[in-house]
Amino acid sequence: QVQLVESGGGLVQAGGSLRLSCAASGRTFSRYTMGWFRQAPGKEREFVAAIMWSISGSYTYYADSVKGRFTISRDNAKNTVYLQMNSLKPEDTAVYSCAAAVKGGLAVYEYDYWGQGTQVTVSS
Repeated sequence: QVQLVESGGGLVQAGGSLRLSCAASGRTFSRYTMGWFRQAPGKEREFVAAIMWSISGSYTYYADSVKGRFTISRDNAKNTVYLQMNSLKPEDTAVYSCAAAVKGGLAVYEYDYWGQGTQVTVSS
């Protein structure tokens, strides 16, 4: 069982930055694929970014809409994954959730554990 708690959301002007954090419980955190997803009002939950563990290192993946602006990273010693969001746009407004997958990918259904989400609002 993994419990995830997000923090760092808030209100920011367009062009600004925020850093989201997701603290995870569990002793095998480093082996989970960790992902960030978001859901805007009236829309389906969508993939934002993921970081996958492998013997050879970590691999990161991004949605096209955030590539070059967002950066996902993890600190296995702190059981925490981060999402640094720069050059924020009003269309980035959503509830952002982190998720953990035993055998992860980029799809919502591949993730086993979810946090409660944190609101990010970008004003124009």
